[in-house]
Amino acid sequence: MIRDAVAADAGRCAAIYAPYVLETAISFESEPPTAAEMAERIAEAQRAHAWLVLEDDGDVVGYAYGGAFMSRAAYQWATAVSVYLAAGRRRTGGGRALYEALFDRLAARGHRTALAGIALPNEASTGLHAALGFEPVGTYRRVGWKHGRWHDVAWYQRALGEDEGPPVPLR
Repeated sequence: MIRDAVAADAGRCAAIYAPYVLETAISFESEPPTAAEMAERIAEAQRAHAWLVLEDDGDVVGYAYGGAFMSRAAYQWATAVSVYLAAGRRRTGGGRALYEALFDRLAARGHRTALAGIALPNEASTGLHAALGFEPVGTYRRVGWKHGRWHDVAWYQRALGEDEGPPVPLR
């Protein structure tokens, strides 16, 4: 089941995210956020974007969210997106299901473009994003130092609808 995240999900989301922070360069954070910090992130995402969780038998096993891409007003219809799954849940369709529900929610709120930054190498993430219609739009070279080496970040983009007209106010 996919649903909107609530503050009570913060601890589980923090636990899912911690191994990405500590053991990989998928996240460039150096310290995992606490449950309280994650609750703040959930609340912020819910204000203008979205944060969804995937439940399996009552347990949160993944999450996806959208957030501000850039702070300038002209960028407000673009959203940066991310998806994270618990260990053992990758390549099971959970990421795709979360993202598809997230894209629907973001589009309904008026967002027009989803952008994803992927620290390289990460074949699973680049494959997921390509399968969901993201196109590569550029790579920042050697921008993240983690685990003793530099990492590139590839940027991917996809439309959140077909409308090419002027944007509407975000809901």
